[in-house]
Amino acid sequence: MSREQGLLSPGQRAPDFMLPSTPDQHLALSELRGGPVVLAFYPADWSPVCGDQMALYQAVLPEFARYNAIPVGISVDGVWCHRAFAENRAIRFPLLSDFHPKGDVAQRYGAYSDDDGVAERALYVIDPEGVVFWSDLSPRGLNPGADGILNALEDLSAQRQGAQMRPDAHRDADTAEQVAGRREANQARRDEQEDQTP
Repeated sequence: MSREQGLLSPGQRAPDFMLPSTPDQHLALSELRGGPVVLAFYPADWSPVCGDQMALYQAVLPEFARYNAIPVGISVDGVWCHRAFAENRAIRFPLLSDFHPKGDVAQRYGAYSDDDGVAERALYVIDPEGVVFWSDLSPRGLNPGADGILNALEDLSAQRQGAQMRPDAHRDADTAEQVAGRREANQARRDEQEDQTP
């Protein structure tokens, strides 16, 4: 759980937001409902630790996919910086620009440094209903890796499987199926927009 009081704690609703993912596209947290979301706040593109951290999450995408989880990177860098960084490091998951108002989303998540004007190295696992399940803060010079995230996703999966054993589990499954359909439609729309981007 959180090692820093400033971070949101498990059980709190994750504030919704919409941030640019490309120069002409935006992504909202609410669009990703229906499965876990991994929010990875980080200080800056191109710094050695941040580059290694984001490249690691790209490498473990298949592990995230086992839990139907989508990673999302967030920093105060601009969209063109993100695009160049993603192309250089072959990153295929969304990198969102918290550039203007600077650090607004990071501030709402307790992951912003007023002293330096950058996001802290904070991680969140948001459950399919948009509630914080796990949060963690690492020193800026330390790559937190993926173990904490994967452990949290495993715990979340086990908790949800236990909940499905209730008598109303069939109704819950129907709802989850509807949400998954909406999520796939949102992803297909974003993929189509990305294909049309020059």
